Amino acid sequence: MTRYKNTFIDSSYLIYYLLSIPSTSIEKTMVLHNSRSIDNALLGFYAKAKTSYDCYGVTSQSTLPESEAINNTLSNLKNQGVRLRQITEITKDNVSYCKILMKIAELRHLDGVKGKIQLSDTELFVTTITENEESHQTAQVIYSNIKQLVEQQRSIFEILWKKAVPAEQKIREIENGIEPPETKVLEDPAEIFNHMKYVIENASKRLTCSSSGAMQMVYDNFFNLYKKILDKHRRGEGEGIRWLTTIDKENKDLVRVFINAGAQVRHVRYLPPMNFVVDDKHFHATIDKMEGGKIMQSLLISNESKYVNYYSSLFEELWNNGIDADIRIRDIEGGIDPANIEIIQNSHEALRRSLYLQKNANEEALLMFSTPNAFRRQLVNILQFNEDPFVKIKILIPGDEQIKETIDKLKVEYPRVEFRIYEQGLNSRITIVLVDRKECMIIETKDDTKDDSYAAAGLSAYSNSKSIVLSYVSIFESLWRQTELYEQLKIHDKMQKEFINITAHELRTPVQSLLVLTEVLYSKVKDIEEHKLLDSTVKSAKRLQRLSNDILDVTRIESQSLQLNKEQFKLNNVILDVMTDLKSRIVNDKVELSSYQSTQDIFVKADKERITQVISNLLNNAIKFTEQGIIFVNTEVKDNGYVFVTVKDTGQGIHRDILPRLFSKFASKSFQGTGLGLFISKNIVEGHGGKIWAENNSDGKGATFTFSLPVSQSL
Repeated sequence: MTRYKNTFIDSSYLIYYLLSIPSTSIEKTMVLHNSRSIDNALLGFYAKAKTSYDCYGVTSQSTLPESEAINNTLSNLKNQGVRLRQITEITKDNVSYCKILMKIAELRHLDGVKGKIQLSDTELFVTTITENEESHQTAQVIYSNIKQLVEQQRSIFEILWKKAVPAEQKIREIENGIEPPETKVLEDPAEIFNHMKYVIENASKRLTCSSSGAMQMVYDNFFNLYKKILDKHRRGEGEGIRWLTTIDKENKDLVRVFINAGAQVRHVRYLPPMNFVVDDKHFHATIDKMEGGKIMQSLLISNESKYVNYYSSLFEELWNNGIDADIRIRDIEGGIDPANIEIIQNSHEALRRSLYLQKNANEEALLMFSTPNAFRRQLVNILQFNEDPFVKIKILIPGDEQIKETIDKLKVEYPRVEFRIYEQGLNSRITIVLVDRKECMIIETKDDTKDDSYAAAGLSAYSNSKSIVLSYVSIFESLWRQTELYEQLKIHDKMQKEFINITAHELRTPVQSLLVLTEVLYSKVKDIEEHKLLDSTVKSAKRLQRLSNDILDVTRIESQSLQLNKEQFKLNNVILDVMTDLKSRIVNDKVELSSYQSTQDIFVKADKERITQVISNLLNNAIKFTEQGIIFVNTEVKDNGYVFVTVKDTGQGIHRDILPRLFSKFASKSFQGTGLGLFISKNIVEGHGGKIWAENNSDGKGATFTFSLPVSQSL
């Protein structure tokens, strides 16, 4: 078979070649440059699409006639039964066009879509875009019908399709002004610039802790946008701009420019190891120094509240210990710089100085290690504690699997030293020694794999600057308090779980006795009214029994001890048994449980009792929330080897506040239940390798719950 790759051919011959020769006759890859050739080749491409058309690419309505022509072509394909799918980036600018496209093809959203790739049954079109993507001018098109290449691209498309978000969801978020939680790292300079521009344009405050290079970068690129934030602040809108930086002779004039514009600036002699910014909704951070005002090469961005709140709190602590810029500039211009900062490159000298400081503390020594290994190294090599019994010693260490055992031994040997373990989320690379809130040593961890402290240590710094020392003291104390609260929460959580577990077990014995004795009494009593009273007692006891069982199930799930006793059984029979039992107990004559019929026998290998529990939960919920109507149960075995069990009701539906957390604990707006049943059902289904989900019915009446299970071979 002859192959032609990357061959430049006359446009008229190419059109003939593509349109006249069947795509299966010769495998070929070609590059097209001429617009007419591309258009005609695309017509041939669309004409050969028989079962599927998939497209990944930029969507724009900048050229309306072209868009209409493409839409008409896609509509014709849809009318011919071709499956149409498209992935694009949906934005405010193209949302109206995407709504039109949704009527033709199944559309999904993915961030950062570039270029355009079109796939039919047997062919591939790759359209590259010029550097100015907003113009959407085609640079060239690559055509191929090589089977292996087409199949590879189709596999990639399927991966992206699963990752992409349904267009309806993304459009709803855009129209409601909702930003989905997102944390990621940007590394493309243009993307970083555009993101920063968008965020600053929409911010009403900026809390910045950065080097002077970042201030120069903002002045060069975004100063006018910053002035707009400051103008809003003067009108009583927003909180304005506050900036923490190190002020020196070189940048004091630039600082004055920001102050004169209305920004508040404070001096911190020793900044944290990264630059960060917090506004109303966003957190940004980079370790780039941005020397000379260069834009950063990588930027961590997040709109998750935990980051925004944490770094807002950190900023406030640093701000409270900073020096007002006017005072700092006046000292610089007056030649006053009382604080001493010393950079120490010799690791032996740095560690010696660190040990000397903490051993000669008069009131307090605070030590915060960068890693568990950093602590272990110094413990073996050089760490010696101050012997004065009146000096407080507090040590913070990141946690790992072995560190708790080490600390337990040290607590016995050094009972007056307080140790705390903090989570390793900060990924700090510095060890901090703070003495009497007057002096500090900052020691960089250069290579954490080394066994020797001197080999592992990098650059170090000593300072007696009040602002530096107090800034790190604030950070230390914040982490110290957090670890204390975290330990208290763990103890409280453990006690709470133990109490619930014991209570649930203790309930089971008297409830079981109550049910047995009530049944005995029921058999001896003849009076109808007394029977009704006993029925009510049994009903309440069974409800209490279900509650205790649910609590125990939740405890097992959270402790990962829920056991499944799997056996092969006929699922149809289980569904019929549950429905028969529930039909006899429906008290509302306006609610009907529809008959269940299946066209085939369905066998599953599962825990029969637990699957019965799931079906009962779903049907009981449907009955409870349906005042009038019919409840349907349906099963369907699909080609992927799973059976889908569906329970559909005509009740009040799922409240919109509950829907996002429907399968979590205590998700209920009803006083008739605890909200544990769906949580338990979800974990049972997922424990069998299935999934469970729910949605409100499209007609606005009721809801549909569905769960899947892997099917097995018949007995």
